[in-house]
Amino acid sequence: MAKTENRTAVEDYLKVIFSLGEWDEETVSNAAVAARLGVSTSSVSEMARKLADGGLVAHKRYGGMRLTEEGLGQALRMVRRHRLVETFLVTSLGYSWDEVHDDAEVLEHAVSSLMVDRMAEQLGHPWRDPHGDPIPTADGVLHQPDAVPLAAVPVDEPRYVARIDDDDPALLRWLADTGVCVDAKVVVLERRPFGGATLVAVTAPGAATSSTAELGDQAVSALLVCAEPAAREALNDKGCHYSMCRHISATRLSENNR
Repeated sequence: MAKTENRTAVEDYLKVIFSLGEWDEETVSNAAVAARLGVSTSSVSEMARKLADGGLVAHKRYGGMRLTEEGLGQALRMVRRHRLVETFLVTSLGYSWDEVHDDAEVLEHAVSSLMVDRMAEQLGHPWRDPHGDPIPTADGVLHQPDAVPLAAVPVDEPRYVARIDDDDPALLRWLADTGVCVDAKVVVLERRPFGGATLVAVTAPGAATSSTAELGDQAVSALLVCAEPAAREALNDKGCHYSMCRHISATRLSENNR
């Protein structure tokens, strides 16, 4: 039992370290990992030393962590499991997108590699989960769109929602009620001063008309957007659904179609 618990803890840490640095490639701080996992910073420091001893992270005492090649490979395997389980729960078991995270956290450690492969096959080998997070391939390659925070987008320039942070189920439900979803077209109409709301026009995928929504800072920070919509089918034999796509794998980062 102790070995299983230790393995689960290592997998959780690797997945969290990857997820925290997935979109900006920054060194991940102990405090950020502690906040995401709900543990003390001293516990994170102790685990960081163990992961570094195992060759899974490069760690400086006061400088945070970065995954090594070995750590990245293991993290991508867990990310694939988690995001496939979330997709399976929504697609096959009728979960809503705000319900899946906690159950996926448990199931990702319990399912066998065979079950993961069978889920992927039944789902048609999806390339992203219900929140827009890319699903690594069976070969450990993650296709990441050239997405930026909505807060960085100029007024009146159309963008398409590529990814929505899934940490807060209540926020996901609220966004769904306002029409904000993956692939929705959004246009920033106004940023009100002194910390006020961001007014956006939202057009649901396939819709002919738009609606307006007022997004607070939490909602704005949850959204990553692209200048182009995702293609329904892969654009090339590499499996890219965006013309501007980069690949993250255990050989680190490669650029594609830039």
